[in-house]
Amino acid sequence: MEAKAEHLKLVQGAISRMSGNAFLLKGWTVTLVSALFAFGAKDADRAFIVIAWIPLIVFAGLDSYYLWQEKLFRELYRASAAIPNDAVDFSMNIEPFKHGRRWRSSLASPTIYGFYGPIAFLLLAVTLYIVLTPHQAPIPIQGPKTITISIQ
Repeated sequence: MEAKAEHLKLVQGAISRMSGNAFLLKGWTVTLVSALFAFGAKDADRAFIVIAWIPLIVFAGLDSYYLWQEKLFRELYRASAAIPNDAVDFSMNIEPFKHGRRWRSSLASPTIYGFYGPIAFLLLAVTLYIVLTPHQAPIPIQGPKTITISIQ
C-alpha cells in the first residue's frame, strides 16, 4: 500500500507541475501583450501591436500542450490507482494513453479559448484599427532653436 501511495504522489507531482506551468504561461501572456500594447499606444511604433500576436500564439500553443500532458497524467493516475497494491511498478509512461489524442486538440478546451480568445479578439480589433486608420506623422514641437542661459 505504501508503494502505491508513493507512486500516486509522483504522478500527482507531475500533474501539479503541468498546471503550474500553464498558470505561469497565462501570466506571461498578459504581461507581454500588455507591454506591447503600451509601446504601441505611445505611437512610438505601431508594429508593437502586430508583434503582440507572437507571444499570444506561442503561449496558447504551449498552454494547450501542458493541458494535454496534464490530461494524460490524470489518466495515468486513474490507471495507477486501479492496479493492485502488489503490482506497482512506478511507471511514469503516458504513451499508452495517447491513442489518437493530439495536443492541438486541447486548443478547443474552454480553459484555453476562454482565456486566449478574448485577448485574441481584442488584439484583432486593435490590429484592424491600426491597419484601417492612416498613420499620422507626429506634429513637430515649435520653439526656439537655441536657448541662452546667463548666470549673474
